[in-house]
Formats: sequence, C-alpha cells, structure tokens
Amino acid sequence: MSLRFIYGRAGSGKSYYCFQDIKRKIEEDNDKKLILLVPEQFSFQSEKNLINYIGEKAVSRAEVLSFKRMAYRVFNEVGGITHRYMNEAGKNMLLYGILNELKGELKIFNNAADKNGFVSTLSDIITEFKRYNLHPEMIKEYLEAAENREDNILKGKLQDIYLIYSKFQDSIKEKFIDEEEDLTILADKLKESKYFDGSYIWVDEFFDFTPQEYLVLEQLLLKSEKVNITLCTEGLNGGEDVDNLDLFLPVKTTEEKILEIVERNNIKYEKPVKLNCSPCYRFKNSKELSHMEKNLFSFPYEVYEKYTEDICVFQALNEYSEIEYTARDIIKLVRDKNFRYKDIAVITGDLEGYESLIQAVFTEYGIPYFIDKKVQVDDNPLVIFILSSLEILNKNWNYESVFRYLKTGLAGVERDEIDIIENYVLANGIRGKRWIEEKDWDYKILYGFDLSEEKEAEQEEKLNKINEIRRKITEPLIEFHKNIKGELTPKNLCLELYNFLEKMNIASKIENWIKYFNKVNRLDKINEYKQIWDVAIGLMEQLVEVMEDEKLNSKTLENIFKSGFEQYELGIIPPSLDQVLVSSTTRLRSHEIKALYIVGTNDGIFPSVLDEDGILSDLERESLRENGLEVAKDSKSRAFEEQFLMYVTLTTMSEYLRISYPISNEEGKTLRPSIVISRLRKIFPNLCEKSNIIKEEEDIEKVSSPKPTFNEFITQLQVGEDEIDLSDIWLSVYNWFMNNKEWKEKFINISQGFNHTNYAEIVDTRRVRKLYGSKLNMSVSRLEKFSQCPFAYFIRYGINAKERKIYKVSTPDIGTLMHDVIENFSRYIEGENISWEQIDENLCQSLVSAMIDEKIKDMKGSILNSSPRYKYMTNRIKDILSKSMEVISKQISRGDFEPSAYELAFGFNGDFPPISIELSSGEKVNLIGRIDRVDKLENEDATFVRIIDYKSGKQDFSLSDIYYGLQIQLLVYLDALLQEIENTMKKQVNPAAMLYFNMDDPLISTKKEMTKEEAEKEVLKKLKLKGLVLKDADIIKAMDNLISGYSDIISVRVNKDGSPSKNSSVADLEDFQLLRKYVRKLIVELCEEMLEGNISIKPYKKSNYTPCGFCDYSPICQFDTSIKGNQYRFINDKKDDEVLQCIREEMKEN
Repeated sequence: MSLRFIYGRAGSGKSYYCFQDIKRKIEEDNDKKLILLVPEQFSFQSEKNLINYIGEKAVSRAEVLSFKRMAYRVFNEVGGITHRYMNEAGKNMLLYGILNELKGELKIFNNAADKNGFVSTLSDIITEFKRYNLHPEMIKEYLEAAENREDNILKGKLQDIYLIYSKFQDSIKEKFIDEEEDLTILADKLKESKYFDGSYIWVDEFFDFTPQEYLVLEQLLLKSEKVNITLCTEGLNGGEDVDNLDLFLPVKTTEEKILEIVERNNIKYEKPVKLNCSPCYRFKNSKELSHMEKNLFSFPYEVYEKYTEDICVFQALNEYSEIEYTARDIIKLVRDKNFRYKDIAVITGDLEGYESLIQAVFTEYGIPYFIDKKVQVDDNPLVIFILSSLEILNKNWNYESVFRYLKTGLAGVERDEIDIIENYVLANGIRGKRWIEEKDWDYKILYGFDLSEEKEAEQEEKLNKINEIRRKITEPLIEFHKNIKGELTPKNLCLELYNFLEKMNIASKIENWIKYFNKVNRLDKINEYKQIWDVAIGLMEQLVEVMEDEKLNSKTLENIFKSGFEQYELGIIPPSLDQVLVSSTTRLRSHEIKALYIVGTNDGIFPSVLDEDGILSDLERESLRENGLEVAKDSKSRAFEEQFLMYVTLTTMSEYLRISYPISNEEGKTLRPSIVISRLRKIFPNLCEKSNIIKEEEDIEKVSSPKPTFNEFITQLQVGEDEIDLSDIWLSVYNWFMNNKEWKEKFINISQGFNHTNYAEIVDTRRVRKLYGSKLNMSVSRLEKFSQCPFAYFIRYGINAKERKIYKVSTPDIGTLMHDVIENFSRYIEGENISWEQIDENLCQSLVSAMIDEKIKDMKGSILNSSPRYKYMTNRIKDILSKSMEVISKQISRGDFEPSAYELAFGFNGDFPPISIELSSGEKVNLIGRIDRVDKLENEDATFVRIIDYKSGKQDFSLSDIYYGLQIQLLVYLDALLQEIENTMKKQVNPAAMLYFNMDDPLISTKKEMTKEEAEKEVLKKLKLKGLVLKDADIIKAMDNLISGYSDIISVRVNKDGSPSKNSSVADLEDFQLLRKYVRKLIVELCEEMLEGNISIKPYKKSNYTPCGFCDYSPICQFDTSIKGNQYRFINDKKDDEVLQCIREEMKEN
C-alpha cells in the first residue's frame, strides 16, 4: 500500500511517464494487474496511446479504466446491481410526479413543477447531493440542528428538498438504481473485490475528484500495491495552506485531500516524481508556446522579444468573418504545412452561438469537422410529434399545436396540403372544436370583412379538398384522444400512444429518413435518427416502471414526457477519424492537438462569467459547508478554478495557437477582447496580429478550397465592373477552374449573370390588355399606387398577387367600418331632422355605440366579438368615432356650409357616372370612386362646394404629392364633381375646399389643469380639417364663423383684415382651375404609361421615406440599389408656390 505523486506543469510529460512506467512493469514480467485510471472522455484515446507506445503486450497486461468502467468490472465480479438503472429522463419523470404528489406540503417549490426547466434543476441538485454523499438523513439532521437559525429561505428550500429527495429514494428502492449511486456502491463493493489486490494503478488526467471518487480512491489505495497519481502543478504543497491566488489551487486542494486519506489510513507516501523540465516535452518544437506556458499566468513575467509565428491573434469584423478566416487558415495549414485535420481543434466559450456559423462555413470550405457535444432530442421531429399530438388535445386544437404536429413530416399529410389548410384556417380564424365538428367546413374564405371574389364552383371545389385534408388530419387524432380520455395507468396510456405511432407508420418513416440521410452522407443525422425511436420507447418503458399503477391524464402525461425528453441527450460518434474537432472550452480534454484555434475570445466568453445558478445560492452553499455538509463549489470558488482551466486550454496544443475575437456581433453591438489578448500583447510585444477590418490581405490568402475560392474569384470579376484587371494569382485560379469540367460549367452559367440588372422589361400592349382587361375601369387610389411604383401596381392588379389571408381586422377594415358608421350617423341626423348644433357628447356616444353593435351583429364571423382583444378594439373604435362625430358636428355648426351628400359614388351604378378620361389614342378610361361628404354653400352669384375625405390614419395634405401623382384622389373627385354639377345645374359652381378629416380621439398633454371647454377647444384644433381652401375671405369665414387668427376648423390663419396669411393652405380660383387641368393631364399620362406596359421597379423616395418599407411585394421585386438598374425615383418636397409655378410651366409647354 503506497502512494506516489507524479507532477509537473502542462506538457511536461506526465502521461508519457505513466506509459513508460507501465512498460517497465510489463517487462518485469510479473502477474500484477496494471491499471490506468482516466476520466471517461479520455478512455478511448488513452487505450490508443497505450497500445501505440507499448505495443500488443499492453492489450493483455494493462487495462484502461474510467470510474464508470471500474464499477462495471467490480459489479460483474462481486454483484451489486440487483435492479434496473434509472436514467436521467426517468429521474425527471419521477420527480415531476413527486412534485405534483407533494403539492400543498412544499413551502418554496409548491407551484414550480410546471415551470420550464425546474424539474431538470431539481434533478441536478439531487445528483449533486448524491455525488457528494449527502443523503436525506443528513439534511434532516441539519434541519433539526438549525431549528433556531434565522435563515428561513434556506431552511424552507432544504425542507422541500428533504421531502422530495426522501420520496425519490423511497420510490426507486427495490425497483431501480440511480446511476449517480454507482460510485458509492463501488466504494463499498471494492472491500469484497479481489480484482485490485496487489495491483499497480496509475491515475492520470484528473485535477480534482468528487467525494464519491475520493471514497473509491481510498479503497484502491488500501488494496493495491501502489497508486500513482499525476498532478498538473509546478510544485506540491506538502500539507501547507494553499494560496487562493495560486494558479494551481484546484490541484493543490486535491493533493491535500489525498494526503488526508493517506495519513488517515497509514498508507506509505513515496517520494514524488517531478517532471518540470525546460522546455516542456509538449512544446519541444515551439519556443513561443513554451514561453507562453511559463509566463502567461506568472507574476512577474518574462518578455519574449522575437516576432511570433506559432502564436497569432486575429481581430475580426464580426463572428461570421471570424469563422471564415479561421477556415482559410485551417486550409492553409493542411495545404502548406502538412497538418492533418485530426491535428486541429477549434474551441470556444460560446459553442451554442458559434455552432451554426461553423457548420455553414466549414461545409462551404470543405473542411471535415466533428462537433463534440451531446445532441438534445427535444427538437427531433418524433419528439415534437409525440408532444404535439398530446398538446392538441390539452390545448383544445389551438393553431400552434396543430401545425407543429403537421410540420413534423410524420402526420401523413403532404407539404402542399398543409399549406392549403393552413391558409384556410388562418383566413377563417378556425380553432378549437371547429376542427372536430361533424359537419364539413363551409366557411367562405374571408379577407377582413369582405368575401373573396372567387366563383361558387371554385369555392366548392376548394372546400371539398380542404375537408378531405382535414379528415386526414383529424381522424387518427380523434381516435387517439378518445382512447386516452380521462385518467388511466401509465401502462395503458403508453400502450395507446404506441398503437397510435404504429398506426401512423412512424417507425418506417424514420427508416426512410435514415435512408435519405445515408444517401446525402449526413452521418450525424443517421446517428441521431437511429437512436430516437429507442429513446421514445425507452421513455415509455421507464414511465410505466417508475409510476406503475398511478392514474394520469393526458395533460400530466404531456408534462411528464416534456420533463423526460428535456433531459435526454444523444452521444454522437465521430463519423470520421480525420476531421477538425470543434468543442467548448469546458469539454476539450485532448493532448493530440497540434493546432488550436480559440474563437470568440471576448470578455465574458473566455474566460466565462460565472453566475450563481441552481437552487442554492453561493451564500447558502457557504452556510452548508460551515455546518459540515459538503456540496459543490460556489461561483467564487469556480472562478478561481476558471483560471486553471484557461491555463489547461491554452497549453493543449503542441505547435500552433491562433486566438481570434470579433469586435462586433450580428446586431452591431461592440464586443471587447478578452483579458487573455492584452496579457499576450504584454508578454509578446512583437505578437503576430492580423485583422480583416481593413482588408489588406494578399490575394494568395483568399485562395483556399474550391467553393469559397470560386466565390471570391467571382467577386474579383465583379469589382472591376466594366474593366477587369486580374492579378497573376487570379489568372492561375481562372485557369484551374477552366480545366475542371464541373467548375467550368458553373463559371459559364454564372458569368451570364455578370451584367444582370434587376430590370422589369416593358410588357407588350397585347398582354397588358389581357392583364388589365379590355375595358379600363379603375379607382383613383390605384393610379396613386402606380405613381408610387409601377412594378408594385403590376404585381397587385396585373398578376393579382395577394398576401396570405388571415382572420383579423386590418387597418383598411377599420377604415371601412368607420366610414360606414359616419355615413349612417349623418343620414340618421338628416332623417330625424336633428340639426348639427343639437348634437352633443351623449348623443354621439349612444348613436355610435348602437350603430357599431348593429354592424358587428350583421358581419359574417363576428370577428370583433371573437376575443377580448377585439372587444377592446371595438370599444376603442367607438371612442374614436364618438369623438370624431362630436368634432364633425362642431365643424359644421361653426360654418355656413351644409352637408348635401354622403358617400357620393362615381361609377356605373353610382350617383354619377364614372369619371371618363380620354387618352391620346382615343380610348377611354373609367375612374370610379366615392366622396365621403360633399358640403355646399349657395349664394346669389354662385354655388360653392367643398369635399371632405375621412381618414382612419394620419393624413396630411401636400400639393407637392399632388404634383408627383401620389395624392390626386381629392383633386380628381373635386374636378369630377364640379363638372357634373355644372352639366346638370347649368349654374356657376366654384370649388371652396378639398379637405381631409383624420378620425381620432386624441390625447391632450398639458402642464396645467384645463377646463372642459379648454380641452374641447384643444381637441378641435388637433382634428382640424387639412387641405386646400379657396383664397376668399368670405368663403373662409363661411367655414369658420368664429375665425380670428388661427382657425380651429381649417388649416388657415387670417390677418386682421380677414385675408388669409402667407402660410395658410389656400389657392385662388385660377390656381384651383390650374390644378384641375393638371390632374386631368396627369391621369392621362399615368394611364398611357400603364397601358404601354411600364412595370419598372422604380419606387419613389422622398427624404427618408419610401413605400418599400410597407410593400408586400419586396421578396418578388428584390429591389437592391447595389444592383445595376435599381435606383429610387427621388422626389423633392416642394413648397406650394414652387408646385404651382412648376405646374404653370408644364401646362404652358403642353
């Protein structure tokens, strides 16, 4: 019985010394067992290294064990495993059941069972307690001793944990063995075992042990001839106090605990073997890496003056370019320096953030890689299928559950069928029991409040198809849900679920996927999908055994399965031997690495920021330790460990280290480099540093594997635009591609697009007629749309492309509703002979409320009554319309103009015929539309009319927009109305105004208290009519009898003599006439452009505004100013007098 330490700094040859020692013992040719004990993740590599170093004799004489393998070996010899193992998923399911069972008894965790991740967190604390040999009885003793302590939160937590932990142990007793108890049982069974008697043991690659492992080590020390333990440290402490700032603190703490075991058991302590040589064995070929190992964490440090080649720091613009340049550097190592991919590792402190980038970039560069991590199963299609099939029942067929189920690809419904029924469901707001009602669906496809324009026969054909798809979805689910209704035993529930999976042919579908993955060489997916069916079946088996005859309902079953699947992780076998290892800084434990790339070396990532996590806080852990209960380290202790782990990581490679960091993330947020970077710069003043922020790299640096090099080559060709001047390197690259058949074809295909311009060609007139129809009937708003962007108009009205219909109230729907209510309100006032002066707040509220309620009642689907959100929206609409009608009544009452028409329609069945426009070809275009309100003022000389357009959103009047054709609706209607009245009345009719009224219930902000009258005046100002008013003092006065200075009714300010001020929005009769003539000319031009086939992608841009931001067709047009031919049509916002001057000049030329 003896102990010997073998110690030295990283790379000093400790593992190599163990192999030499084992070899010497084999050559002595005695029968003593030779055991190499290593961590589980090192076992395969250590076996390989042992055989490589010693040869075939190592197979028969020496054995590599991990603690887990050792337990298996001993249990086979003397027994110990009498029950089935419970895995982590089974543990989670059992804990979920226990939490529900103990509801009402728990103090802190009473309502925590259904919180995401809590069951896993609880499982972690029980696992920790078992590893630290902390049993329920010990917690109970602590609680009894702590009865008078004030820490009620800690006591409450421990009381809950004691109840749960005790219940958990009672539940598995006589049925299962928790995997976490293996080492405790092993320590006990080693006393009976003869296997290690007189053996020689080497313990390598550990820097600390759990209390369970210390118990095992103690037994091994008692039974073996000699135990050799390697320690990564510069020197041993020999039982002295350990400095908290010592780099090797974790290792020296381990040394201290092992020496306590030795002393307690009177075990012989042999002279340690010191291996601190210079340079260290691992870094014999690199002075730079050797210098870094000695000085990076030393104080004071020694400076290395030479320029570095083996250590490089790379500063990247962002994470993507960081990984791209990492890939290029790897290609260079393999191509130019004879490295193998297996010699290279890429690690990061943020594997989750970098994983997808590494996958995308390394695949493009043709770099074989293996990501060393466990694969979570909760996003596997089979898991989603099982959980969503239960969720559909438990959440009453809500949209998310149903389509999560369908989109797994396992539901037996084709992708196009899913799209068809999803569109229909969204358009009609179908959810809940409507999925499983017996009668066929016959809802018409709605868009807002309007029925679609499809013909009856087409609708019926589509409905038949939709109902056929619906039955395909619902029939198997209805049967499954019927079979699991109520409370059943886990056995019966799992049997029904298994039958459902069988009926849906899930196993064969997974087999087909595996065949597909095999075909496309996705070895990682093959590995995952080969395991997933067994995972699901195993989970059901564990549930049946764990919960036996308890009664569960479907909701509990769903939650238990969620807890189980949440804990499942699949180990993925590396699909190839020669591949780059991608790992996290915490998992990398290999010494076979020649080149190491550390990416994401930013502050808070490497080293990582350690937060308090789990159920127990740092203070609570400290309190437990002070009272004799050993638990896992707190975040402060782990922070000291982090420095040692950084040291281990940075000394893993033997020849080359490249550390990189991005200066910003994908959101543009600035990132700071890690302290490691600044430390390296101090030790290596001539450190090799590169960056892609200012791209000055040589052309040869851009040449790597074919695909990215090809992409870079194409970029080089595009940079020169019309003149291409290639360097010798790129000419060589060009020749290489031209001599390769596959790449030559790709180049020829792509080169045809070098002169690509995203230009929509003019459509010939014959096709235009087919698209827009032989009879040209359109609304004025459609002309405005054409002015905004001809291509958007073409897609919407030519091709008739529409967005997916969704069951919702959109802004246009609200506008339609508001217009209807205002019209009905106005007609009611007129019909009841109520004057506008008589209208007050109460009348507005009662009438508007009644009219909206009646409107909703008549609406198909009653969408505004379908949810609390829509009911709130309805009340808000009532408030807006009540306030709007109150303001409208005051605007009318304050003037002499009287409403003469509401919703005056121009059209074939309207109040007036369509607005007919003759084109230069002699063809006629019919414009249709509706004026919300027409007000009239008659005097002896003439009739004056003003038109008002109600807007549910904010709308300002702009003469500049009229000039550019963006806001012509009011002017077109005014012109048409004046012409019709003149033709029918044979009387002089003059324009008085064209105005917008913005419907709203505005909030008034004020610094002082206001009276009701003052508040009403402010509201009146906020909702004043905006537009163009006739420059006539009498007419202005007729619109606001009380005008003095600024008007509360119209956008006009008058001088003391009653004339309008310079900044008022006014125009005289001559200017109105000019505008009328101009808009007729503009309509002709727009219509002729349209009929000539102009579908150019030419959206306008005014200041910072462009309609592209609100356009539904951006994915179709792919407008991009970086592409030739894609430019905005810039327009300047002109002042009113500038607009009128421009129009005069144009009309003069005309």
